[in-house]
Amino acid sequence: METGILFGYTGIDLLRMGFAAMVAILFLQSGLDKALNWKGNLSWLTGHFAKSPLKGSVPLLLPVITAIEISAGTCAGIGLVQVALHGDPSLGTWGCTLGALAITLLFFGQRVAKDYAGAASLVPYFLLCAGGMWVFMA
Repeated sequence: METGILFGYTGIDLLRMGFAAMVAILFLQSGLDKALNWKGNLSWLTGHFAKSPLKGSVPLLLPVITAIEISAGTCAGIGLVQVALHGDPSLGTWGCTLGALAITLLFFGQRVAKDYAGAASLVPYFLLCAGGMWVFMA
């Protein structure tokens, strides 16, 4: 067996598949939860941002973040399959990039709402997406 190869995949292929799987799980679960529990999420977020400059924009921003999360998860999921079958990193790159955008938007919202602990909890997810972008673009 050659060094750096497992089941015919290179080390970079395995890293790409790992990042893609994590990003797909993260954003498909989060986006689908928002879509399937729309009223509950809208109610919670409206209360969460009630004392912030974003208070009136929650109904407009929730579909935007939901669409970005589902797009990130879908691209990462398809990207995982593309890498596994063809070694093609294109959609995985998009998944991680859209994921980084989603986390940045969520981070902004948490900071504006002065939920600093909530904002801090997003940093590892951003690092996951940024690491994925780096690995997919390598």
